[in-house]
Amino acid sequence: MADDLVLDTAIRNWVLIPLSVVMVLIGVLRYFVSKLLRSSQTPDAKLVKEGQVMLRARNLRASANFIPSKAFRARKIYFCNEENGLLFVPKGQATNPQAQMFSDPNMAMDMMKKNLSMIIPQTLTFAWVNFFFSGFVAAKIPFPLTQRFRSMLQNGIDLSTVDVSYVSSRSWYFLNLFGLRGFFSLILGEENAVDDTQRMMQMGGFGFDPSKGLSVEKDNLDITQHDWALPNFEQRAEAVLTKLLS
Repeated sequence: MADDLVLDTAIRNWVLIPLSVVMVLIGVLRYFVSKLLRSSQTPDAKLVKEGQVMLRARNLRASANFIPSKAFRARKIYFCNEENGLLFVPKGQATNPQAQMFSDPNMAMDMMKKNLSMIIPQTLTFAWVNFFFSGFVAAKIPFPLTQRFRSMLQNGIDLSTVDVSYVSSRSWYFLNLFGLRGFFSLILGEENAVDDTQRMMQMGGFGFDPSKGLSVEKDNLDITQHDWALPNFEQRAEAVLTKLLS
């Protein structure tokens, strides 16, 4: 049956192409709607400062062997001092990102707008696809696949005799939903691409905890061992040149 299955051209004209065009138009419309609903917020100076401190600490760990031992110890004390170090966070001053979100109504409202701009169009589009295009075999992949892809490519078709390379209309909807990020990056820009997978991952989180990031960076800098690379630089350069010339 899989070898004799022929797709009607009307399915291509009235199912495959309209579904793809609608998914692109909905993605573009959702981007502009979310852009209109987005409120301009000034960045928190404390969060910006803590982010810059963590970046400087990472650069110090990465370049520790290229500065003298005395300079590294001085910078390490400057960052990791238990009294006034930049990476030291007292226990009572640790911020709770969940409490910060609920205390700021603008942050909670922006998060709700982002989630609604994703959930409502997806729900309506899936109901439209499920009502009008349920049960169609919309396309065929031009290379063989294993049976593990059947549940992903043939959602809504309960026929085990159909070859795995055939794609149902409902599965085509999901492939467009999660696979159009590259196309949106071309027409909307790399930073403005509509990425539904990233938004779904962000729905379960409440933000980044800067105090934990500072503590982790402090622990990493504490265990960093200094091994100055300059005294052995001539020997290393000679070994590299000898290996290249030999």
